[in-house]
Amino acid sequence: MASGCFWGREFYLRQLPGVISTRTGFAGGHLPHPSYQQVCTKETGHAETVEVTYDLRLLSTKALLTEFFVLHDSCIDRRANGGQYRSAIFLEQDGKHADEQEYVAKQAIRKLQDNGVLSTTEISRIRGFFAASSRHQQYCSVKGIVPQRRVSEEIRQILTL
Repeated sequence: MASGCFWGREFYLRQLPGVISTRTGFAGGHLPHPSYQQVCTKETGHAETVEVTYDLRLLSTKALLTEFFVLHDSCIDRRANGGQYRSAIFLEQDGKHADEQEYVAKQAIRKLQDNGVLSTTEISRIRGFFAASSRHQQYCSVKGIVPQRRVSEEIRQILTL
């Protein structure tokens, strides 16, 4: 999931009941194994991404995506200028949950749009996830930083209907 700077998103997504692990990294670009510095040039096409591994018995895909949309303003189009901070959902390439993830993601965006929220979130199958260096993993927790949290209760209400 990509939705801006990965440090704060990772901090909050990691706290959801049912999340097993998170990793920050890069996806959606054309350069294999980019460094943070390369992504920051905005020439690789990668988005700062949080990979979330979760237990479907404890956290549904719908609940995870609701939190994803609540934590950022997906109406702001950040695809220009390299798209490092764009809103994107990178689905499993295959596997037993890939189709369900895609269906739930498309339903969420459709629900938002039906309620006047024009999300710019892109949905695609992941072609590669490249983990950021260890200094970027759980950055806020390691540094003792509590990032500012954007919470849109309006978005939560729309997506939980």
